[in-house]
Order: sequence, then C-alpha cells, then structure tokens
Amino acid sequence: MIYHLFQALGEYDIPGQGLMNYLSFRAMMATVTAMLVALLAGKQIIRWLQRQQIGETVRELGLADQVQKKGTPTMGGIIIIISLLCGVLLWCDLTNIYVQLLLLSTLWCGALGFTDDYIKVFKHNKNGLSEHAKLIGQVALGFIVGLTVWMSDDIVVREKVASEVTYETELSADSQPVITTGSFKEEDVVKSTKTTIPFVKRHEFDYKWLSPFKGAMGWYAKWGIYVLMIVLVITACSNGTNLTDGLDGLAAGTSAIVGVVIGILAWLGGNLINSNYLNIMYIPGSGEVAIFMSAFVGALVGFLWYNSFPAQVFMGDTGSLTIGGVIGVAAVLIRKELLLPLLCGIFFVESLSVLMQRTWFKITKKRTGEGARIWSMTPLHHHYQDKQEPEGRILFHKPVPPHHEVKIVNRFWIVGIILAVATLALLKVR
Repeated sequence: MIYHLFQALGEYDIPGQGLMNYLSFRAMMATVTAMLVALLAGKQIIRWLQRQQIGETVRELGLADQVQKKGTPTMGGIIIIISLLCGVLLWCDLTNIYVQLLLLSTLWCGALGFTDDYIKVFKHNKNGLSEHAKLIGQVALGFIVGLTVWMSDDIVVREKVASEVTYETELSADSQPVITTGSFKEEDVVKSTKTTIPFVKRHEFDYKWLSPFKGAMGWYAKWGIYVLMIVLVITACSNGTNLTDGLDGLAAGTSAIVGVVIGILAWLGGNLINSNYLNIMYIPGSGEVAIFMSAFVGALVGFLWYNSFPAQVFMGDTGSLTIGGVIGVAAVLIRKELLLPLLCGIFFVESLSVLMQRTWFKITKKRTGEGARIWSMTPLHHHYQDKQEPEGRILFHKPVPPHHEVKIVNRFWIVGIILAVATLALLKVR
C-alpha cells in the first residue's frame, strides 16, 4: 500500500519518494515490517491461542522431551502469515503477477494447514486432514500456478534471438563488394520453458528437450511437462517442510536460510545488469519476488523469537504447509526449481528418510513377517534424540550419547547454511 501510495502521489515532490524505485530499500523495509509485526503481534496471538486451549498433542510412542511439550499452543503459523502479509501488502507492487501468485499460494496453503490443525485441535482427531485431501489441495495449487505460468503474457524471460537483417553492400575502390550492415543478435522477451540448471555453460535447461514430439504436438507436450514439474516441485516442498517441522526452531530457521537465497537469486535474475554480468536468465518483473521473500524471512525470524527452544508456540501445519508452498512457488517463478534438491537439502533428506523407512519396513515385513527399520525413528531429526528405541531390527541405532534438541537444530542450521552458500556458488561454476 505504501508503494502504491507513493506511486499515486508521483506528481508531488515528496522527500524520499525516489526510494520506492529501489528494490533493495523496499526489501529491507519489508523485512523490518514483517519482523516487527511478528514480534509485537506474536505475544497477543499466543495468549489468544492459550485462552482457546489450542495445545499440541504428542504421540504415545514419543520422546521424553516431546512429552514435556504437550499443551504448548500450536497453529502459530498464523503469526507467520499475518506478518508476511503485512510486509508484502505495504511494500510490494501488488499488480505484479509474481506477487499475486505468491499471495495466492500463501493463503491457499495457509487455509489447507489451518483446516488440518482445526481438525486436530477442535475435532480432537490426531490424524487431522487426510493425506489424500492434503495432496489434492497441493496438486490443485500446483496446476493453478503451472497453468498461469503457461498462459499469462506477463510471465516471460528475456533471451537472445537472431534478428533478420538484410545485408547491404557497396563497392570499394577496387570494385570489391564490402558488407556495410549484417545480421546481429538482440534480446527479446519470449514465453519459454527454460529453467536454470548448474554445471552447464549457460546454466539453462529447456523442458522441450524431454518432449518426444515435434511441431504443434511438441509445443503442447513441452508445456505439459513443465506444468507437471511445477506441480511436483510445489507438492514436494510443501510436504518436505511439513516433515521437517518437529523440533523447536528447526523448520523456521532452515526455511529462513532458504528464503534468503531465493531472495538473492530473484534480485539477481530480475536485474538486467546483474543477470548479464553473471550470464544467468533475466526474468522481467521477478525482482518483486525478492521483496516478497524479504518479508518471508522477516516473518520467520520474528516467529523464531517465540519458537526457539523452549518453544512458546508451534507453527503447526498452518505454518509448515505455508512455508513449503511459498518456497516451492517462488523457486518455480524465478526458474530455480532444479536447484532445490541442493538448496533445500534438509527438507529433501528429511522426506527421503521417511520414504526409505516406510519402504524398507514394508519390504522386510513382507519377506520375514517382521518389519525392520533403517533408523530408530523418522523424520531423521528424531533419530538423534534421547528416546527409547522401538522393538525390532534397526540398521542404524541412535547415537550414544544422544544429542540435545538445541544441538540438533543448530547443526541442521549449519548444514543449511553450507547448502545455501554452495547453491549461490553454482552461479559461477560452469
């Protein structure tokens, strides 16, 4: 709103008005705004949740320190969503298609997570929203984003294309033809299925290379493949963040690190000079994603004030599904989704540990009648905690001595920072 207010008052000479044209200034203000809203409103929201007796439930086969958390207010993702929206609505260009898609994703995933938490808390159903219902909601969002990327004329990339120029010649003094003008290359904005991929010369990969068809069928096939990839990325990110949310500050801190990197990549890709210098894809208008992600990081840091050990509030699925959805959609919009396995390595490993554990348990139970486990408990962060191991065969036993929750979270953060730096370093690795 502040951005649009200054734009509307453009004919007046207001001190500081020119600052609104700088992405860096609006990004910093969005961060500060979201952080302050989270800090100031967070305490009031936590008190309201306590009055509503919205407390966390734990599994019967849980951890000793997890049992102590019973009754801690959950649904704290409301704090993240409110503070994020305040930062975005005040400082972003709300007419920007990228901002609109990210706002839709925030509200969509927030509503999905809120429904899950509501069923758990008020309906006293520990299972919450069914996995199929969550999946349908995430896939639906993926198709909305994917089809918008396909159909919208505002979502384009700028790439070099050959211009058709007629050669003109003139005769030299010795009657030899001399070319005075010729073909050259210029940049043009086009609809494209290209994305960023590391370790190659131009850092680009085109989904049309996966299409088995040519011509008109090939055109539809490449966009179909791209849309399905977008659906997969958004669904995987949302679920991965949800699984990582199990220790105080783990999901929020790790997501803040990811948000910083996505914001940097959006700022570089949305700036013509920086993108040309780094020889990366220039995406007109995507600089607004950097402002959105700045508010996103500010909201998470403000939420960490209350979510750090010992947590005064948990984000619940209201927060975790929202965080994952925002990360996935933002990465897709700036064409960096293929970097997510590295950048979101924590989420990837947490999800993979659950998948491997379930698959191995089913295979061994079918073969021997008794299911075996790879780790004592998944998601992976629970494996390192002090707990009683379940009965049966376990391939990797818990560490001795077990680690304190704070040490586990801090080490996961350190790994997340290393992965973030590695992701940024790939911009120069050819």
